[in-house]
Amino acid sequence: MRVWDIHPGFLNRQNLLGEHREIHAIHTVISQKKNGYSRHPETLRWRDHLAALWLRHEQVVAEMRLRGFNHFSPLPAPLAEVIWPTVFIDAPGRQFELLAGKYATKEQGRMRRAANLNYLRGNTPQKSRGGFPCPPA
Repeated sequence: MRVWDIHPGFLNRQNLLGEHREIHAIHTVISQKKNGYSRHPETLRWRDHLAALWLRHEQVVAEMRLRGFNHFSPLPAPLAEVIWPTVFIDAPGRQFELLAGKYATKEQGRMRRAANLNYLRGNTPQKSRGGFPCPPA
């Protein structure tokens, strides 16, 4: 079970659709006080951040639609302020490393990962093709 903290454009089809399912599962466990997966680290991470989970769902759905997928399972819009969890299962930089390993021989996402992870982290003075600095991860 994983909800990524990086742009969903980096996820391949399988991971994008898998994350969508897992967001719904986590939302159900939390909002309906279900026991299954209630102690999973990813569920615990989002327990006090349903509004942020809704926002992540909207980001994933936007990416799904961009790729031509239909979507018929909205989450209820939150009434609370969106506050992103400060706890990560894996920090965003590590998430890029995990994807690099997973996608070495598989389909990549719509957005290609950078060959140099330091570039994504903003640790180098390199610039993107458009000449704009890459924001830190």
